[in-house]
Amino acid sequence: MEKEILEHGLNQNRRKFLSKLSLGVGSMALGSLLIPDLFKGKSGMEDELMAAIPHFAPKAKRVIYLFQNGAPSQLESFDYKPMLRERMGEDLPASIRNGQRLTGMTAGQSKFPLVGSYYDFKQYGEARAWISDLFPHTAKIVDDICIVKSMHTEAINHDPALTFFQTGAQVGNRPSMGSWLSYGLGSENNNLPAFCVLLSRGKGNGQGVYSKLWSNGFLDAVHQGVQFSNSEDPVLYLGDPDGMKRSDRRRMLDQISSLNQISYDQFGDPEIQAKIQQYEMAFRMQTAVPEVTDISKEPDSIIKMYGPDCLVPGTYAANCLLARKLSESGVRFVQLYHQGWDQHGNLPNEMAGQAKDVDQASAALIKDLKQRGLLDETLVIWGGEFGRTNYCQGKMSVENYGRDHHPRAFSIWMAGGGVKSGIVHGETDDFGYNITKDPVHVHDFQATVLHLMGINHEKMTYKHLGRRYRLTDVAGTVVKEIIV
Repeated sequence: MEKEILEHGLNQNRRKFLSKLSLGVGSMALGSLLIPDLFKGKSGMEDELMAAIPHFAPKAKRVIYLFQNGAPSQLESFDYKPMLRERMGEDLPASIRNGQRLTGMTAGQSKFPLVGSYYDFKQYGEARAWISDLFPHTAKIVDDICIVKSMHTEAINHDPALTFFQTGAQVGNRPSMGSWLSYGLGSENNNLPAFCVLLSRGKGNGQGVYSKLWSNGFLDAVHQGVQFSNSEDPVLYLGDPDGMKRSDRRRMLDQISSLNQISYDQFGDPEIQAKIQQYEMAFRMQTAVPEVTDISKEPDSIIKMYGPDCLVPGTYAANCLLARKLSESGVRFVQLYHQGWDQHGNLPNEMAGQAKDVDQASAALIKDLKQRGLLDETLVIWGGEFGRTNYCQGKMSVENYGRDHHPRAFSIWMAGGGVKSGIVHGETDDFGYNITKDPVHVHDFQATVLHLMGINHEKMTYKHLGRRYRLTDVAGTVVKEIIV
């Protein structure tokens, strides 16, 4: 009998039994920490389990995307082209333009006079990166960021270009990047949404932003971005009505949930389950949101770092500070939109105002995350939907000119979360018109962001109407050169 047991590998003594048992218990404990509701028997837990497991070890846990809506000019920020000053007023050579299509705003111009930046540039950091005088605070953190000067896109107008960056398609009704990350990785904090949206408006001409940019598309509604208000009450209608106790609200939600569950059992509509989850999230947010949005406990040094505007709700500086607090609290994806970068005319004056709005707070966010030990696990992105032309739109003088949309070459910067610091990636020609080295397409950028979050962009798909969709559509290559 003993020989038969040994042959079947069933020879177990107390030590081996307890050793294997401890491994199983440890795995269960780890699972419960990663997914607190794992053993509660909730429906759909298999999906949550898969969502909480990245494809490989991530370099970043969270993303803060500082989107500069309207497209800041790379020629007045990070792509220094002194030759444009030397040849100011000369017509753009046809060999450089190479038949590129133009917007309706400059297609009727008989000439395309080159115009150099009104602002000077200086070199900073170990990489000797060129930074415009408009961004003195960004210049101080240049060794913490990676400047990508070779971005390019397919869209030439704001709406499709903006939608393309956020959803991977130029048309609407697709999930946004934050929704994809919520779907792919789940939430780190059950009391806050996985995806939050903050809006601010600058002094320049602003292109509108709209809810389709943080839509869940065809994903479950729980993955939609939650927009925070610009008022002192950041999430509207979150509080209980006067006279209602929290215990009363709890009983009311339980009754609503039971009725919704009956409807779900009868019809099987997944949106009913999503609605139940949204009610529960709102209930938990009643405690979490007031705490995370309260900046009264921030020390004076932090207020000074971000600037006095951070005390004014709805400003870019206030939203940068709030983004840090949300990210620190476990929000997976925080999206900021700052409007006002559409300088078709009066660019030197308007862009100076826009840069003043964002420069100090953007740099402060990097320094703040770094001093808290959070930058290594937080990916921060700064940039717009395309760039600006090297030629003038409309009337031109040294002190007053405009620039049209330019999708073929523009700049962004990234920091933290596994991105190499203190480097410049990509180059453009002397005219700042075409990319000459290391081009980065929008889908490459999206693939890289997902990769840093531990996701293979080709494997994270969702089947909808018979087709498998992904953020990067059928393209995208990870830019490994900028990854640590």
